[in-house]
Amino acid sequence: MGERGSATAVIRAATIDDAASIARLHAASWRETYGRFVDDPDTNPWFDVDRRVSMWSSNLEDQTFTAVVAIEEVGMIGFAAVQATAEEPAAVRPEELSMLYVLEHAHGSGTGQALLDAVLGERPASLWVAADNPRAHSFYRRNGFIADGAISSFGPIGTTVRLVR
Repeated sequence: MGERGSATAVIRAATIDDAASIARLHAASWRETYGRFVDDPDTNPWFDVDRRVSMWSSNLEDQTFTAVVAIEEVGMIGFAAVQATAEEPAAVRPEELSMLYVLEHAHGSGTGQALLDAVLGERPASLWVAADNPRAHSFYRRNGFIADGAISSFGPIGTTVRLVR
């Protein structure tokens, strides 16, 4: 995968050397997006950077998913990851967009779209998104994803909905 540019960022494949940077960005974007769902993100384990460093290190080393990062002069501002869908008994789509996060200051810059295009393109996929995240729902709707009626929860997020295309 070569490098692609968004409005302000270069999109490239993630490497094992990116694990700590992705983990920091992952925790920061979770605070921005889901911090409102918990009493204290500073003490909630879902917002802990160290936990995410080990997760990202092992996932990148094991190639659990295909991941891309968005880099600006100031550093990493976003990432996305796709993996084979592991739902039982049968996957609704062969791939799942398991993560796509862009720091809040870069929302609207085209970085999220560039990450999605780089990691998934137009392929069919599923994803889970917080029910109470209208910005994400709008983004995914523009990219052909629709809710299929499945609901769940994840960590501090009370209700998530599955989107498919």
